[in-house]
Amino acid sequence: MLKKITIKNYKVFRDFALDLNPGVNVIVGDNDAGKSNLLEAINLALTGRLRGNSVAAELSPFLINLQATREYVAALRARGPAEPPEILIELYFDDAEDLARLRGANNSLREFGPGVKIRIAFNLDFIDEYATYIAEPARIAWVPTEYYQVHWTNFAGEAITARGVPAAATLIDATAIRLPNGADAYLQSIIADSLGPRQRVELSLAYRSLREAFGDIAAVKEINTRLAGERGEISDRELTLSIDISQRAGWERSLVPHLDELPFPYVGKGEQSSLKILLALTEKIADTHVVLIEEPENHLSFSSLNQLVHKINEKCAGKQVLATTHSAFILNKLGLDELILLTNVGGQRITDLRRDTVDYFKKLSGYDTLRLVLAKRAILVEGPSDELILTRAYLDEHGREPIADGVDIINVRGLSAARFLDLAVPLAKPVAVVNDNDGDAAKMHQRYADFAGYDFISIHVGTGDAKTLEPQMLAANGLARLNEILGKNFQTDEELLAHMAANKTGWALTVFESEQTITIPEYIRDAVRR
Repeated sequence: MLKKITIKNYKVFRDFALDLNPGVNVIVGDNDAGKSNLLEAINLALTGRLRGNSVAAELSPFLINLQATREYVAALRARGPAEPPEILIELYFDDAEDLARLRGANNSLREFGPGVKIRIAFNLDFIDEYATYIAEPARIAWVPTEYYQVHWTNFAGEAITARGVPAAATLIDATAIRLPNGADAYLQSIIADSLGPRQRVELSLAYRSLREAFGDIAAVKEINTRLAGERGEISDRELTLSIDISQRAGWERSLVPHLDELPFPYVGKGEQSSLKILLALTEKIADTHVVLIEEPENHLSFSSLNQLVHKINEKCAGKQVLATTHSAFILNKLGLDELILLTNVGGQRITDLRRDTVDYFKKLSGYDTLRLVLAKRAILVEGPSDELILTRAYLDEHGREPIADGVDIINVRGLSAARFLDLAVPLAKPVAVVNDNDGDAAKMHQRYADFAGYDFISIHVGTGDAKTLEPQMLAANGLARLNEILGKNFQTDEELLAHMAANKTGWALTVFESEQTITIPEYIRDAVRR
């Protein structure tokens, strides 16, 4: 198993280090946080390959971190010392007897243990050519990777090849798996598992007979007769059209898998994506130690995603898995306690989340925990009407919707707010909870007593005798004002409250969309001011 990775100057990572779980690692983060780059870097250090080719053949200035490139170019133009930046990717393994040949301290942390590293650096053999190249620094905008070479070594300092790396990796990105290859793999598995020698011979003979049947078709005969009449103009030999039945184009390569009578290329993208992921796992999992899966949720419905996650768990049992995702369902199902929130220097981890909270979200995986993980700040509310009023309050206070500031107002459906706070604590995520007092404000505050010591968590409960949001709004605005805003003409407070209780989302939406001034209860205003 991999226990740690360090990356320097590779794509978005300037100076990055991350400890890994021995089992499942769920990688989440904003767009461009480096999720794909992380999987790519791990695969590169384990295989020496990038996008299917030797990394030496894929060298490009765009592999080098942009900030490192800018500093290098600026130093050149200032005529100061300008060392060409190098890429370094190091993988640290858990110690084991069969990894003895990888042991050493030839790594940036000077830790003794087994590991491998890829170093892409300037080749001193080109020092004279390089001196000529940088003579006019004003013309240089990128790092000249043409003068670079790749060093793939273990921590003992010895050069290695793919055979020298004991951990095999499988990188699965359904968007990058070419469909014909997936189809071929599927057919080959059917052929290997289901067909005996006699059946293969029968298929081969049947396929060969297609040539004769094809040639007997009237339209084909007519075309071949016409081609024969042009002999000498096209070729001195007889030219005809027929089916290729040579070994190069055997029946195995010509057949196409069908799903419910549809050719594989014509089924939905979700079905294709799921099938390609499972094909790749089935084909390679036996010889794989580290499974790298890129956003398995693409194009999949909720039910299909549930089936895929179940199968991934089955197939990857006992393997180390790194899965990137934008799906709260994936995150909840694979395990919130395996979460790594990626940054450009490392990852925020959840290692001490309460077991009952993890189980809670696994069972009720529809909760959008990822919204809290990725938000700069979250406000937790009890229902959709609260969400609308909080959004209106934020607009009134700041002149823009909360999401514009990275603030996410999340409807957590009442009693689960404490579960979300369990998740917020290890991430030190700023969170405000807005609750009705339900007739006992002190009891409501006591519900969140376990979180009272965290300065990034605040609890906001309605005050006074008004138990819920509707009477709180009535107390803040009065009967006449709310009638005017809602376009109603109720004669008593009781009539208005009965209407609001029966139309919770409706009245809140009217308030949210209203251009009239409205007074928001103080406990709500306090939550949006922070």
